[in-house]
Amino acid sequence: MMGQQSGAQDRLFYSFNLDAHVPADHLLRGIDRFLDLSDLRQHLTAFYSHTGRPSIDPELMVRMLLVGYCFGIRSERRLCEEVHLNLAYRWFCRLGLEDGVPDHSTFSKNRHGRFRDCDAFRQLFETVVERCITEGLVGGEGFAIDASIIRADANRRRGTPSTAQVEWPAPEQRTRAVREYLEALDASEPVGAPPKYLSMTDPAARWTAAPGCPAFYAYSTNYLVDVKSGVIVDVEATAAHRTEETEATKTMIDRVAERHEITPQRLIGDTAYGTGPMLEWLVEDKGIEPHVPVWDKSKRSDDTFSVSEFQWNEQANEYRCPGGEALRNEWRKFKNPRSRVTQDSTVIYHADPRICAQCPLKPRCCPNMPTRKIARSLYEKSRAFARQVAETAAYRQSRKDRKKVEVLFAHLKRILKLDRLRLRGRRGARDEFLLAATAQNLRRMARKWMQTTMTEPIAAT
Repeated sequence: MMGQQSGAQDRLFYSFNLDAHVPADHLLRGIDRFLDLSDLRQHLTAFYSHTGRPSIDPELMVRMLLVGYCFGIRSERRLCEEVHLNLAYRWFCRLGLEDGVPDHSTFSKNRHGRFRDCDAFRQLFETVVERCITEGLVGGEGFAIDASIIRADANRRRGTPSTAQVEWPAPEQRTRAVREYLEALDASEPVGAPPKYLSMTDPAARWTAAPGCPAFYAYSTNYLVDVKSGVIVDVEATAAHRTEETEATKTMIDRVAERHEITPQRLIGDTAYGTGPMLEWLVEDKGIEPHVPVWDKSKRSDDTFSVSEFQWNEQANEYRCPGGEALRNEWRKFKNPRSRVTQDSTVIYHADPRICAQCPLKPRCCPNMPTRKIARSLYEKSRAFARQVAETAAYRQSRKDRKKVEVLFAHLKRILKLDRLRLRGRRGARDEFLLAATAQNLRRMARKWMQTTMTEPIAAT
């Protein structure tokens, strides 16, 4: 006999347990286990008035934001709708069936106000990292560093050449992103060469292009990842510029050492982090082993002698060519000593032109030049050490460990849907990157816990 639903919904009283309707293997149960917001109110106390009408609970707003970043809900308006309808989201946010959901405008006011002023998202991120350390997910022996480009909320057509004279709106008409950009210009000089175009919507975003793609305005999210379990130990927002990304690496390593008392034995990165100053900072200042390819353009493709075939003599301060002749940075003494250091932080060593002209090896050494020259970096000692490290088995393993950062970026863009920012300005990008990294760490801890407590492994989403 075919059944038929009565459809009656006229009961006056219901006995409903929200906790019983959230599956035991739901991801939010694991996240709730490791999320500690006990210090949030104390952190925000100074930014709330002691009088007036009670505001929306800040813990509720943070929990809702984490739901959005954990499940790729990018719109705050849609997030409010999902929390209103989804029982698991209500349970995680500590909302009853009859409790109302805050209006979406509340998030903007708090994000751009008290949350940003007290750096609440940084404090939340570091609390989660500390929990990861407590759970034994951070080894501290090796860190991996990398950056990924994220599109800014800026239209390509609303830009102007950076060389043109920009007429900014009157101070009272400037947007938040424009005000932050102009304040940053007054505080410090821009890093590197100016970009080709400047966005009038989000001036701090950098005009850049990924290989094989059209140019766009973007920021870079920089991840410092512990290679033991892939936990993000620090994150920094920068412009999409290699120099800023390198400087952000130093900032993050120092910050992790200060706040978590962890300094890695080795740092893993790609060639962008293999510049002379960066290697010098790692080796000489920090004592960190660089598992990084050296940024080197000295290799030749015309079958002539490469720099590696010249022998360096530290005591004599000279090179010896394959023919046994010397290459020096100066062949005669000057009354006023010269540093011989170029703008690229190198010293040029060259052979005696008279000897080179008669050398039988000249066709294989410098066929198109009167004499052979070698530019030796001021940081050559650290560069040579990095080349030695590259010959070890540990370095080959590090090349595999570096993929853990790339996996996190793929997860960030494909699963968490953070392939384009919603907030503008450097501070807006920083807030989004911090929340996304916090969500990724919480998901990792939750997955790890569920896999060890449940009888069947939970498939990653």
